[in-house]
Amino acid sequence: MNTTNTAVYGDSWYAAAPVTAPERPSLTSDTDVDVCVIGGGLAGLTVAREVARRGWSVAVLEAKRVAGSASGRNCGLVLPGFAQDIRLIVERVGIERARELWALSEAGAEYVRATIRDTGMSGIDPVDGWLDVSRTDNTDEFVSLVALLGQDLGVEIEGWPAERVRETLKSERYFSAIHFPKAFHINPPNYALGLANAAESAGVRIFENTRALSFDPGGVRKRIVTSSARLRAAHVVLAGGAHLGALMPRIAETLLPITTFVAVTAPLGERLNDAIRYRGAVSDAHGPDRHYRVVAGDRLMWAGGLSTWNGNAHRWAKHAVREIGRIYPQLGRVKIDYAWSGVLGLPLHKMPQIGEISPGVWLAGGFGGHGLNTTAMAGELIARAILDGDDRWRLFLPFELMWAGGVSGRAVVQAAYWADRMVARKTWLARRLSRTKPNHKSFRSIPSSAR
Repeated sequence: MNTTNTAVYGDSWYAAAPVTAPERPSLTSDTDVDVCVIGGGLAGLTVAREVARRGWSVAVLEAKRVAGSASGRNCGLVLPGFAQDIRLIVERVGIERARELWALSEAGAEYVRATIRDTGMSGIDPVDGWLDVSRTDNTDEFVSLVALLGQDLGVEIEGWPAERVRETLKSERYFSAIHFPKAFHINPPNYALGLANAAESAGVRIFENTRALSFDPGGVRKRIVTSSARLRAAHVVLAGGAHLGALMPRIAETLLPITTFVAVTAPLGERLNDAIRYRGAVSDAHGPDRHYRVVAGDRLMWAGGLSTWNGNAHRWAKHAVREIGRIYPQLGRVKIDYAWSGVLGLPLHKMPQIGEISPGVWLAGGFGGHGLNTTAMAGELIARAILDGDDRWRLFLPFELMWAGGVSGRAVVQAAYWADRMVARKTWLARRLSRTKPNHKSFRSIPSSAR
């Protein structure tokens, strides 16, 4: 185990990798820049890199270490779309704006892919494909969703019937699935470190262990005070997500701080390949729960769980073992070698928070449950808004900043999560007891262009 990496990324499988996180200096002298980014995660680093590539001066203030929070601790999925159900997005903004939003999400995924390729990053290990799998036998709903994505929104997808899903994922708990061939998964902290290096190559100055203590957004030059120096900038980008509390409490209160968990099994050998014959990522629930992928050839990375208060990753890992056993009983009782957690910020409307909140002050947050594509998308949108006056960020205005309910909001979300899991468990048990055979005949009604 690399102890330096462990201090940054926790007891994670990523921290055991040979790539190390170089330590960067703190801000020690007063500085003036064109753009100050508060938060050294994926969104902040993307903004910084893109602005600096056009010759502007940029400083990134990171309270701890680059990508030390959710950006370096997640499951590494790079997907099109959003955490919010696309049908609800269409209801809210209409089909044309939904199509534009989806296109932006796809552009975000392509930004990640292109950055990895163009900078020659190492240790990222991108693997193509994502299966969004249904745990319920609701063919009509599935047909409708495939038609919406494939025909109305023009998304490149394949509709998989239960038979094909179960040939690939050997589990009786699964039915139909939507395959996204252009999605992929990566090693997220290595990508974040590579992105930080690319930003510095473009001229960005990154200051670690430099917490912004206060912020005056007024005037042409905004003022940020840290423990050891002051910084002035024409534009400030707030990219600290759920960790902005002390600096901008009214912004932080629009996010629910959600702790989610990731575990990686011990090597499982050929039995894993026999159970899971797919090397892309798999999701069988929306939001942060539940996603998995094969890593290192014969290990299973399993992400899920949700706590609106601090949770214990190793205690959750015992639950993950039971979950894996229920879905893939042929694997037996697996052993967990790594388990860790991360805190993400979740808005109530489950859409990213992107835009200008006052003249020269920009917000990039609310990325919980989406996949890494939205961090890149937000970074590009804000950079182009600052540089060129591009106003496409206004597509997110219908998803306004909303108070997340404080302690009561956290309690409601936690209770809803537990209730949802209980219903899912009871549904599965009822299906097993009744031994009802699913009927998939209506899959033939799915347009061939979307298969």
